[in-house]
Amino acid sequence: MQGFQMIEIIVDVEKCLQAFVGVAPDPRSIIIAFRGTQEHSASNWIEDLFWKQLDVTYPGMPDAMVHHGFYSAYYNTTLRHEILKSVQWAWKTYGRLPINVVGHSMGGALASFCALDLSVKWGSHKVQLITFGQPRVGNPAFAEYFNEQVPRTIRVTHENDIVPHLPPYFYYLGEWTYHHFAREVWLRETIVGNVVTRNETVCDCSGEDPTCSRSVYGRSVADHLEYYGVNLHADSRGTCQFVIGASNSAYGDILQFDGTIILSRYPQKRYPVESI
Repeated sequence: MQGFQMIEIIVDVEKCLQAFVGVAPDPRSIIIAFRGTQEHSASNWIEDLFWKQLDVTYPGMPDAMVHHGFYSAYYNTTLRHEILKSVQWAWKTYGRLPINVVGHSMGGALASFCALDLSVKWGSHKVQLITFGQPRVGNPAFAEYFNEQVPRTIRVTHENDIVPHLPPYFYYLGEWTYHHFAREVWLRETIVGNVVTRNETVCDCSGEDPTCSRSVYGRSVADHLEYYGVNLHADSRGTCQFVIGASNSAYGDILQFDGTIILSRYPQKRYPVESI
């Protein structure tokens, strides 16, 4: 994007997590983006999602349960610490811009926790969330709380993408099942003769609209890895890889600690975590 200004890139090599924070010119806003699951590990990760259990109570919400893995990947790694510092620095530097949080696949799950965190901390009117092929992250009570705190949310799902169907939803389990928050936009194609029509269906506010992606079985990994004609998968193979190229020379600080690489345009010591 022309005019986009990168502020910070955070790479947790051990857990293979990556996010960046930047400022976009149009619309003028802070962008926080989370990388999704790598293509080579997608099948194993999707298989694991079938067995994910609700095992953490979301702080301050006794009935709201979430999955420990997704929750910890945001709250208990370097990602949250660095993202909050970057947002603070961006607001001091560029003014109090609105925030757009985006993510694909597991990155969508992390983006969801980030958007909720920022909304509770700084106000929901400043935060908008857009995810692509996101799995369920919490139970009905959590989904209701999320809808209240982050009303400017869009979950984009594609055709028969398997991941939005996971972890499974069982309506008869009540608060002990996973449940999507609103609002879903379902992408699908219809073919009549030789004419292919691409449709975007805006679903209801239930989070589990039976006329949208839940109307299909959702078994496609290929549909998960492509949205709006763009391949949304990492190019690395094997272990989590990150290459620092010549274009990164503009970064003032390149730090490594606890298995995390941080490329930042501002001095790290200027914004300690205690000030956030």
